[in-house]
Amino acid sequence: MILAFDTYYFENKAKTVCLEFEEYSQKENFKVHTEIIENAAEYIPGEFYKRELPCIMSMLNQMDLQKIDAIIVDGFVYLDDDKKYGLGGHLYEKLNKQIPIIGVAKTNFASIEKDKKALLRGDSSKPLYITSIGIDLDEAFKNIESMAGEFRIPTLLKEMDRLTKEL
Repeated sequence: MILAFDTYYFENKAKTVCLEFEEYSQKENFKVHTEIIENAAEYIPGEFYKRELPCIMSMLNQMDLQKIDAIIVDGFVYLDDDKKYGLGGHLYEKLNKQIPIIGVAKTNFASIEKDKKALLRGDSSKPLYITSIGIDLDEAFKNIESMAGEFRIPTLLKEMDRLTKEL
């Protein structure tokens, strides 16, 4: 199974949504997992993972990790060319380097030039930025490129974003 995570913050709470699906090209028949955590950590610039990682781990603790083929996170695996970990890298470590992580970011991060690929989808001139760990970057790029949807944001990731913000 493939999992995709996103978290939305409101009123000192964090709502995490996880979509569970079997194929990257899937656009329907996916499972939705949702959890709201009280007293979400404050955002610290450059340390976003400290806020989001506990939310993701809380949901993963309820799942059979042996069945997970890959995890997609909203953000970067690396923050710079020295491979300083972003959310994806920290998640990979927390999972004992057992599950590949693909980072899909909507905005560019200036500190990383290597180990990142820009993906143009649909008619958009604004790319998504793909990073990965535990899986070859070219393979991760092809996986995200193959996701259903004719627009910049793949259908499932757009749906996840919508569900995350739905209160």
